Amino acid sequence: MKKSILVFAIACGLMVSGHSYAQDSSRHKIRTIFRPGTSSGGYGALSNKFTTIRGQYANIAEVYGGWYVNHWFMIGLSAAAVTNNLPVPIENSADPSLNLSYQYGQFGLMTEYVIGSGRAVHLAFSLFAGPGFTLQYQRYDFNNNNNRERHIRDENWFFVAEPGMHLEFNVLKWMRFSPGISYRATAGSNASGLSDSDLSNLSYNATLKFGRF
Repeated sequence: MKKSILVFAIACGLMVSGHSYAQDSSRHKIRTIFRPGTSSGGYGALSNKFTTIRGQYANIAEVYGGWYVNHWFMIGLSAAAVTNNLPVPIENSADPSLNLSYQYGQFGLMTEYVIGSGRAVHLAFSLFAGPGFTLQYQRYDFNNNNNRERHIRDENWFFVAEPGMHLEFNVLKWMRFSPGISYRATAGSNASGLSDSDLSNLSYNATLKFGRF
């Protein structure tokens, strides 16, 4: 009888301790992004940014895309550049005898965080980080048949970070329209006539996304 009581007591003790351990393990369970059953997709995007550089209107075309995980997080690459003419003032020109233009570009890591991806209208937050560059060049020298070489002048490299916020519309299952706003912040620019404050500014963006969301 005593042996039976002892065995029962030990069994109860093991059950209680096992239950406590299970609760503790569940409480401290580590959750990861790449867990079993992770949903995986991807998309590409075409974006146009309306902004200013050195007080002049600048139209920036951007292409980006990447891996879309669990319907809320995208990680990928981005490249963007100015498409319109940004005349270089004579006092900042690398060659005052020529009619030079500024070029601006950036490329690097792109991430997006989407809230409520399945809803028809939802929010998305983005962050670009990577190198940027400016240079001076003859924009219209391709019209001159006697001079088809593009000479790059005053090449300048720096760091760019651009966080943004967007209102996203699910147009189709595979297509989204995403207008928004972002702030381009640069660090380390020493180009003639283009300081960090000249390059850093707000952008108003219009984006189309295509892919598996």
